[in-house]
Amino acid sequence: MQTTNHILMIRPIDFKFNVQTAANNKFQKKSSTQGVQNSALEEFDGFVKLLRDNGVSVMVIDDSLISETPDSIFPNNWVSFHDNGEVILYPMFSENRRAERRKEILDRIHEQFIITRIIDLSSYEKDNLFLEGTGSLVLDRVNRIAYAGLSLRTDKKVLAEFCSKTGYSSVVFNAVDDKGFPIYHTNVMMCVGDQFVVICFDSIPNEAEKEKLRQSFFSTHKEAIEISFEQMNQFAGNMLQVNGNLLVMSEQAYLSLNEKQIAALEKYCKLIYAPLYTIEKNGGGSARCMLAEIHLPQL
Repeated sequence: MQTTNHILMIRPIDFKFNVQTAANNKFQKKSSTQGVQNSALEEFDGFVKLLRDNGVSVMVIDDSLISETPDSIFPNNWVSFHDNGEVILYPMFSENRRAERRKEILDRIHEQFIITRIIDLSSYEKDNLFLEGTGSLVLDRVNRIAYAGLSLRTDKKVLAEFCSKTGYSSVVFNAVDDKGFPIYHTNVMMCVGDQFVVICFDSIPNEAEKEKLRQSFFSTHKEAIEISFEQMNQFAGNMLQVNGNLLVMSEQAYLSLNEKQIAALEKYCKLIYAPLYTIEKNGGGSARCMLAEIHLPQL
């Protein structure tokens, strides 16, 4: 299935602007206000409540102060969980993000879910090659297609290894922001649902790559719902379909949508959203980045 009702979220303990990621994450903007951790924690807890109130099963694990991991709130970048029992660990661009890969988190998951194999791609870090999980990869799980916008954090060689290990095929393209800078993660400009795709086609300058994407969506029977650069910058591409009929996003993303886009999405899903302004500003990621889907079989 494309969606799951089981989500892993990491509760932040030292959330803040991460200098190591800011050079190629143009969505990050350091807050001038104090109390970033407290504000982020309030947003996190409110988001968890929203999900649970809508029937989503959320496993919350607290971050640790053993290492400095300011971006631990975005676990989908270092791990993905698959319905055949496989867990994949990914190579991370920033050194202080590599400590987010904690064995005790996998042990907690293993208490409730079946893990048959762990595929560890993190050794590519020594070669300065990266693939940051379902930030780099937007997965069509039903059709086993990995959509990937190339960047410093999304390398073709590691992508090929992912596809070889998992049986996915890839659709690769280049995506840039409105200033021509490569977009750091695919999932800020694109979301794949079971019957639809949200995508910022304006960010893809190559017409052949754009057409290849359109053909892939057509062949997999998905309606393409386009968003603008401005909406992408407000995280309208950073959505995730969960629990079958829920489409999760931030309040900022929802407010950026026009009536036609909302109507198109509501054909397929109930839209739910939470205020994540502090997390979005300082972390450069939004709702989808905070959600690591657990597709593993349950014990």
